[in-house]
Amino acid sequence: MHTDRRGLFWGMAAAALALPLMTTPAKAADVIDVKTIGSDLAHDLVSAAVKACSEKGYSISAVVVDRGGDTVSVLRSENAAKYTISVATGKARAAIMTGTSVAEFRASRPDLSRDLNQLDGMIFRAGALPVDIGGRRVGAMGVSGAPGGDIDESCVQAALDKYADRIDFAQ
Repeated sequence: MHTDRRGLFWGMAAAALALPLMTTPAKAADVIDVKTIGSDLAHDLVSAAVKACSEKGYSISAVVVDRGGDTVSVLRSENAAKYTISVATGKARAAIMTGTSVAEFRASRPDLSRDLNQLDGMIFRAGALPVDIGGRRVGAMGVSGAPGGDIDESCVQAALDKYADRIDFAQ
């Protein structure tokens, strides 16, 4: 009886291993290759944005989210209000959704801006840009705390410019 169990065990193991080979092959549309921003780049971007705004005399928070809107990296200046983190996050999520500068989106679609601000977790205010690498949206960065969204956005752009070599050549 002992040898029968061993044979049964090995037979079941072989069947389990062969099962994936007998299933229908996956279609190309069944599996999607997704790229997202890495934590090292995200950390460097928020650091550069905080530094850029600090050099202008502003205390801000910078947030990078991945392509799904989940937070990857956050940095708050010592004197920035704690709420700037949630505002920067909401701006970054709006940039993911629109695929462009939130300021540009608001200017091109003022009819939607007020209604879209009702979406949970998104803030349609200037100060956020998407991050695209190799033609794919991998994340977005938002900044909050300067006395105007245009200044917030300039700090985002300064960070993206600083690491353009990593963004342009990453695949």
